Amino acid sequence: MSSQPRVALVTGASTGIGEATAIRLAREPGAELVLVARREELLQRLADSLPCPATVCAVDLTEPDAPARVLAHVEAHHDRLDLLVNNAGAAWRGTFAETGHAHVQRHMELNFDAVVRLTEALLPLLRSSAPSAIVNVASTAGRVARSRTGAYSASKFALIGWTDSLYAEERPHGVHVGMVLPGFIATEGFPATELREKALTRWIVSKPPKVAEAIYEVGPGGKAERYVPRPYALAAIARILSPRLVRRVLSGGSAAALTTSTAAERDSPTQR
Repeated sequence: MSSQPRVALVTGASTGIGEATAIRLAREPGAELVLVARREELLQRLADSLPCPATVCAVDLTEPDAPARVLAHVEAHHDRLDLLVNNAGAAWRGTFAETGHAHVQRHMELNFDAVVRLTEALLPLLRSSAPSAIVNVASTAGRVARSRTGAYSASKFALIGWTDSLYAEERPHGVHVGMVLPGFIATEGFPATELREKALTRWIVSKPPKVAEAIYEVGPGGKAERYVPRPYALAAIARILSPRLVRRVLSGGSAAALTTSTAAERDSPTQR
C-alpha cells in the first residue's frame, strides 16, 4: 500500500471540519482527494488550492441517487479508495414538543441515513483496497444530550452505535472503522461567538484543524476514537458513572444559559 496513491474521500468538504480535513490529508505523500458537498464553487476553490490532485463531486447526500453518483465519480477517477471520512452533517435546535417527529427525521436523514447509504455504496471498494479506513464524525452530543438538541443527539447516538458494530464486522476484511467526537467547534454554521468571548467557556470551543488532526489519527493512524477537545471524554464517562448527576447539571442554570447563548447560532443546514 505504501507504493500506491492514498485516495481519500471527504464529505461536507466545502467548509469547516471537512475543509480542514482535506487540507490536512493533502499534506500526505501521494495523496489524492475526492471532495464531496453541495456547493460546487467552494469545493472547486478548495481543490484548486490543494498541493495534491483533487476532484469534486457536488451532491446533496440526502438525495436518493447520491450514493450511486458518488461511487460513479470515484470509479471514474480512481481504481481504489483508502479512506472514507463521513463528515457531512447539520443541526437545528428545538424542543420535541415544538418540532415533533419531523425534526428528528430531518436530522436522521442527513446525520445517519446518508452516512449509512454512502458507506454501503463505497464499502466494496474500501474492502478491495484494504487495508483501508472509515472515519465517522459523530459528536459528544452522541454521548450526552442537552435540552433542545435531542434530535441531533439521537442521530449521533445512532451513528455511534452503528460505528461500533461496523468496526467489528469489517475488521476481518481489513477495513478499520473509527470515529471522532467533537464538542463545540467554531465553524461557519456555528461560530460560537458568545462562548469564545467568555473566559469561563472559551476552553470548550475548539477549531476545525484540531478535529482534522483527530480524523487523521483515527483513520490512517488506526485509533478507535478521539474526543475534541480531549476533556469532553470526561462528560461521557460521567454520564455512565453518575447519570442522575449529569442530568441535573445539564438541566440546571448553567446548561440553560449555554443553550440560550447558542440558540440563535443555529448550525447551518448546509452540509459541512
